[in-house]
Amino acid sequence: MSLADASTVPMRKQVEKYLVGLQDEIVSAFEALDPNTPPFKRDSWLRPQGGSGQSCVFAIPPSEDGAITSSTSILERAGVNISLVHGTLPPAAIKQMRADHTSMPLPENPPGGLPFFAAGLSLIVHPRNPNAATVHANYRYFEITEPASDDSAEPKLIAWWFGGGSDLTPSYLIEEDAVHFHTVLKTACDTHGAVLFPAFKKWCDEYFYIPHRGEHRGLGGIFLDDLNAGPHLRLDDAEKRPRTPEENFALIQTLGNAFLPSYLPILSRRHAMPFTALQRRWQLVRRGRYVEFNLVYDRGTKFGLMAPGARIESILMSLPETVRWEYMTDLGGEGTEEGKLMEVLRQPKEWVSV
Repeated sequence: MSLADASTVPMRKQVEKYLVGLQDEIVSAFEALDPNTPPFKRDSWLRPQGGSGQSCVFAIPPSEDGAITSSTSILERAGVNISLVHGTLPPAAIKQMRADHTSMPLPENPPGGLPFFAAGLSLIVHPRNPNAATVHANYRYFEITEPASDDSAEPKLIAWWFGGGSDLTPSYLIEEDAVHFHTVLKTACDTHGAVLFPAFKKWCDEYFYIPHRGEHRGLGGIFLDDLNAGPHLRLDDAEKRPRTPEENFALIQTLGNAFLPSYLPILSRRHAMPFTALQRRWQLVRRGRYVEFNLVYDRGTKFGLMAPGARIESILMSLPETVRWEYMTDLGGEGTEEGKLMEVLRQPKEWVSV
């Protein structure tokens, strides 16, 4: 599609086309990496309140007698979901959005709510091997419009923004993997401005933090939100300028296209490494921290559960299949391999120079 052609296509349609293609590319890559296991389950769905989506989920099914069988698959649980939904935001969701998006011009108490459109891709990969890091990514577009005066009129935009990011959550610290992941993301960001990666890396470290544990969820990556037409508060003075929807969408595409190069080499290197029962136990304990963050602090999870017609299976797809909580665990002490990870979870590092 040429730039001239794209300018006549509504942004929501451009985003939809891109996310559908990106989902297929990512799922196909994981299936090609492990062709001897069942393919992802492709679950297309319709939302009664408006919109549709497709959840592509990997999980080894139980046996016929209901037992959960062991597997040699590379992945233990994974999902690559897209949602393309529209409807009306209820007052509770608008209130949450005003709290999360303080820079956006959102009305206080609109009668009857506000029409919205949301398109997003969200993925999570929990590998079986404790040496292979979990990875998460999502990229999204959101717009709010005035109620349409008639069915034929194009609704007037009140607010729109892009957001997303990608982050790495290992059970064991392998610095080579952390450097690779952050280097690929920095290279992608740098094509759109040298100030972006430092700002988005810092934002990621701040966001994926578990206050009640005093630790970060993982090694970070990038996190961005509220990318709209206005100057962004997270960027320095050199980049505090209006950005067109096309500029922001181009950035999102570059970052989305960087996902496979950032993660697939890590998974390819680590999935066949030998591991011990203790390493598996530590992996399950760390997954408990992952669940705590997602259910207590994650904004996307909270918004999804508030939205009318919430598709719970897709929202909670990010949770690992097997997890463990230990009372006063003795793992993670100073001088151990587990403790090396804890050091950087308590004090994030800069994995690449900026």
